[in-house]
Amino acid sequence: MMLDWAAEIHAGFAYETADEIADLLIRQTQQVFQPRHHGDWPRWQAALGDLPVVETGWSIRKGVLVAGRPTEDSRMLTETLQQFIPWRKGPLNLAGVEIDTEWRSDWKWQRIAASIDLTAQRVLDIGAGNGYFGFQMLNAGARQVIACDPSLLFMAQYLAIRHFAGSVNHLLLPLKFETLPARSDFDTVFSMGVLYHRREPLEHLKQVFQHLKPGGTLVLETLIIPDPQDCELDPSGRYANMRNVYRLPSLPRLERWLETSCFGHIRCIDQTKTTINEQRSTDWMPFHSLAQALSVDQNRTREGYPAPLRATVLAKSAS
Repeated sequence: MMLDWAAEIHAGFAYETADEIADLLIRQTQQVFQPRHHGDWPRWQAALGDLPVVETGWSIRKGVLVAGRPTEDSRMLTETLQQFIPWRKGPLNLAGVEIDTEWRSDWKWQRIAASIDLTAQRVLDIGAGNGYFGFQMLNAGARQVIACDPSLLFMAQYLAIRHFAGSVNHLLLPLKFETLPARSDFDTVFSMGVLYHRREPLEHLKQVFQHLKPGGTLVLETLIIPDPQDCELDPSGRYANMRNVYRLPSLPRLERWLETSCFGHIRCIDQTKTTINEQRSTDWMPFHSLAQALSVDQNRTREGYPAPLRATVLAKSAS
């Protein structure tokens, strides 16, 4: 299945003088879908073409994103959906097939949902993965979600979800956040699990600021270190087996980064240590996960750093 990208993008950016932006995004998207960008893309396209036609629709049930009426041949659908392994964000139920993803993303959503109001808001979701959180945002009242993630595997998973969900005001672009034109027109921007992958976190925060309306809200979730001082950890090599983890701030340092980037009304709404129950290997993500990245007592990473601690912070752009 492939969406009508031109129509979806024009609908996602349907405001005055937006045609030029939409045309730019269409061209960028078309370039990404060229086979040379990922050798597995033709295989994933073929798998998308094998998805059964069922009655579409979606809902969130006890944290599970449920899309599509159950198919009569769940075994064949399971084999098709396994073409998109590893599945990381969920949990999902697609046409009756339960996908036990690596992350219990519903737990993260439960921790922050009571502190945010997305009613009738236009939302940007950065580093969206397969789009699971975007459906949670719509379920919480958002009128539109624009998301971005450059991974073509996550895009294939999103297209599988959309195949069963049907028409929905949630568009995932296979693009890096930095390529999106900044227009200061989003009510809320989510940046979850992104900041520590940026060499220059302040630059990321300043770019986020440029996408928010005056008085708009940033929902920032990132790794921090458990230190009351204004300091940071700059890992040498890997952190918890992850590449490209550059700067892990203490909460005071993170708040200072936000203030420097012109955010105010900063409020930490959650700090939670990631456990091997929330992030783990499953049949749908059968590779190493958090358990293989921690020491025996699970208090430190295999590299000797503090175990993953995640904070979620709300901040307002200047009004």
